[in-house]
Amino acid sequence: MTAKQKNLEDIFLQKIDAEVKIEPKDWMPDAYRKTLVRQISQHAHSEIVGMLPEGNWITRAPSLKRKIGLLAKVQDEAGHGLYLYSAAETLGTSRGEMMDALNTGKAKYSSIFNYPTITWADIGAVGWLVDGAAIMNQVMLTRTSYGPYARAMVRICKEESFHQRQGFDIMMTLCNGTAQQKAMAQDALNRWWWPSLMMFGPSDSESQHSEQSMIWKIKRKSNDTLRQQFVDAAAEQAKVLGLEIPDPELQWNEEKGCHDFGSINWDEFWQVVKGNGICNRDRMKARVDAYETNGSWVREAATAYAKKQSQSSIHKVA
Repeated sequence: MTAKQKNLEDIFLQKIDAEVKIEPKDWMPDAYRKTLVRQISQHAHSEIVGMLPEGNWITRAPSLKRKIGLLAKVQDEAGHGLYLYSAAETLGTSRGEMMDALNTGKAKYSSIFNYPTITWADIGAVGWLVDGAAIMNQVMLTRTSYGPYARAMVRICKEESFHQRQGFDIMMTLCNGTAQQKAMAQDALNRWWWPSLMMFGPSDSESQHSEQSMIWKIKRKSNDTLRQQFVDAAAEQAKVLGLEIPDPELQWNEEKGCHDFGSINWDEFWQVVKGNGICNRDRMKARVDAYETNGSWVREAATAYAKKQSQSSIHKVA
């Protein structure tokens, strides 16, 4: 490392320590930039792929109210993806490159979206648990060290909070309904509980990126810390619903001031990450078809329009 590079890195770390946001034109280590592109693009991909299991229920929602709510939620998720792709583009990576990485399998998205939404109760469980877990992780990202990412997360978190309440409301309605409806809610909880805990990523001892990301203040809390906060919150919410969390080892630990819970099946997690989940292939096919077949004409039309507008501006100036 040259003296100039050392000086630039010292200035960078001083900003991090002083809670000064790093902006696109600021000098940053290549590893910091690479980590951000990986994390933000993966986050964006997750928002876009996350539309698929919920979009599956738009035409089958049980009432007009629920249909409108679900439509609004899916639309929000699309917007979140756009905010995040825009934030990642400030780091010098084009949206086309990010989409290509997703469609070719080079980039990942959250493993949770490779599970099927079998019943309407699954939409409630996704809102309550999946969006609830996302909020635990994303609230701290409003204070992440990279400015464009932090600012995008402020609006995203507000909307995700609405999504979580929407899901909890669906679950509460089912739990206050018939015995069959409550059983459907319990079944959804049984299937989504453990995948939701996996959303926070590998345990701290196994995570490849957490420690450095926390030094750079990209992340503010470790995977295990966030997972524990989620378990503590969801355990109390399940009591309100009158549902039983599918973990016989779940119990309050008075000494620690938090819940003990059972071991996560990390073999399942890694199998899904590697592409062997229930819906991995379906999700990727849907995304590739949308980008390469169903959506290609939109990009071509937009590009042609932009080119025409540019030429028109040149003629006016001339």
